[in-house]
Amino acid sequence: MAAVRQGLSRDFTVHLWDMPGYGRSSKLEGHPVDFGSQADAFAALLAHWGLDRPHVIAHDFGGAVSLRTHLSLGVDYASLMLVDVVAIPPSGSPFFRFVQDHPDVLGQLPGYIHTAIVRAYIQGASHRRLRDEDLDALVQPWTGEGGQLAFYRQIADYDERFLEENEQQLGRIDIPVRILWGARDTWIPLDVARRLQSLIPAAELSLIDDAGHLVHHDAPVPLMDEIRSWLTSR
Repeated sequence: MAAVRQGLSRDFTVHLWDMPGYGRSSKLEGHPVDFGSQADAFAALLAHWGLDRPHVIAHDFGGAVSLRTHLSLGVDYASLMLVDVVAIPPSGSPFFRFVQDHPDVLGQLPGYIHTAIVRAYIQGASHRRLRDEDLDALVQPWTGEGGQLAFYRQIADYDERFLEENEQQLGRIDIPVRILWGARDTWIPLDVARRLQSLIPAAELSLIDDAGHLVHHDAPVPLMDEIRSWLTSR
């Protein structure tokens, strides 16, 4: 996302949020990482930044978090772009569900086996296949003792109840919403995008060809064009 940030920063003020338990943020055991806690953190962060009705762009779990922040916590946005998001039930790959059933066991795997699993898992999110350096950067936060435990903990704490609550309230959304999806997303099928569009009043849906779930790696230029066009039109 660094390239997206740099490209947009010429014309917009860009804030990036590293969710607790992800990326470079704290992965200490005991820190809650469920969607409810993430929404509380996002609302507090927007208040801390002093942002009034920001344009929000969310990917993957960020979709569930941004929707809950808006719908359940009452934080207003100028617009919302949802890019290959976890947003409505059902969700979760067979591997995801397996981890939910065995989080403690998998957390004890030898580090090299865990790393191989995570590399294969993340590589599967790309349609074009990630470059080694990009894959290394995505895998690194989930390795080492703290990262390995955090990887399985964030899946174990995943609660579809929050998605059900979001789904029940989607009809109340009255801000501009653009849904953007990699046409080759195998993690979250295109049918989910179409159903999400049907549940949000006046939501627009755009597809990016030859892109999977990691659309910012598979098709960074088309993604940037879509984001810039959306923000400029607002």
